[in-house]
Amino acid sequence: MTDIPPIKAGALLSIDLDALCDNWRSLRARLAAGADCAAVVKADAYGLGADRVAPALYRAGCRDFFVAHVNEGIALRPVLPADAAIHVLHGPHPGDERECVRHRLVPVLNSLPQVQAWQGLARDLDAMLPAILQVDTGMARLGLAFDEFEHLTASPDGLQGIALKFLMSHLVSAEAQDCAVNGLQLERFQAARARLPGVRGSLANSSGIFLGDAYHFDLVRPGAALYGVAPVAGQPNPLRPVIRLQGKVLQTRRIAAGTAVGYSHTWTAARPSRIATVAVGYADGYLRSLSNAGVARCDGISLPLVGNISMDTLIVDITDLPEGRIGEGDLLDLADPLNGVDAIAARAGTIGYEILTSLGQRYARRYIGGGEG
Repeated sequence: MTDIPPIKAGALLSIDLDALCDNWRSLRARLAAGADCAAVVKADAYGLGADRVAPALYRAGCRDFFVAHVNEGIALRPVLPADAAIHVLHGPHPGDERECVRHRLVPVLNSLPQVQAWQGLARDLDAMLPAILQVDTGMARLGLAFDEFEHLTASPDGLQGIALKFLMSHLVSAEAQDCAVNGLQLERFQAARARLPGVRGSLANSSGIFLGDAYHFDLVRPGAALYGVAPVAGQPNPLRPVIRLQGKVLQTRRIAAGTAVGYSHTWTAARPSRIATVAVGYADGYLRSLSNAGVARCDGISLPLVGNISMDTLIVDITDLPEGRIGEGDLLDLADPLNGVDAIAARAGTIGYEILTSLGQRYARRYIGGGEG
């Protein structure tokens, strides 16, 4: 694989920032007139490096970014220009309100105590402080319960001191387009917006974009779809793959039929075989549930992972490759466009989100494109 530079790590993770930015543009192009497209870059941009992903998206035209925690926002602020808005989904923990102001972070206020603390700081600073207000329309996770929201908005002073940027909520089952909960949440969100005339709305996540114009409101918040995860269950993925993971071969060997392989001898060769030990394991975020289920690829050929995945290594049956094609130091594809995060997740019994966010820090990383000048 001559296009790959030598690496000292056990694997190479290539991250295609051009593909990621194309995904953002593709999602934005689907939006109803007047709606804008944010980017969710929490969890270090789903494991791909927020310090590289967010600036690339900014250069592509994105101006609104969402993280989960205040410390994520603090880390992101220096790598984005001043006109980029950084929103904190969990809002400030008690005592973190001034950190939000200091680093120009916009909190999502999810509870009455958060609202009251933000108002208290606004009084102390004699300023209107920007925020997003979240109302729960069905997730029962974060956001004001509807009776709390009604009580808050019924009071003339309920939002005093707050410069409300958006009213938001979060969809429960948007990836399942025929789920009745989607329509119910839309109705509840529309009812909530009616109590705050003129305030912009944000409801749709990645999958919600594909539910249609009615769900787009003023701002959508794609996350996993940016990184190549399929947004709609059971339908072809319209988005480009963003990652390629290649593991380094440590050793190859021949084994006789009847030879058992790996911890606990969970796989036994049914024929004379050639196997390759690869320097990737569950310590690198390659899930142990892929034992005897995952595949590697080389020259278009799918090669089964055999035996239990261990902390630092996995084993691939390379018998179907031509003799001598793979040797020590060569790279095998563990994730590529034909074996993407959703396919890997299906074999592991999980979702693409977990595959992405589990990617380890021991890989050498190569960033491709992203519009850097």
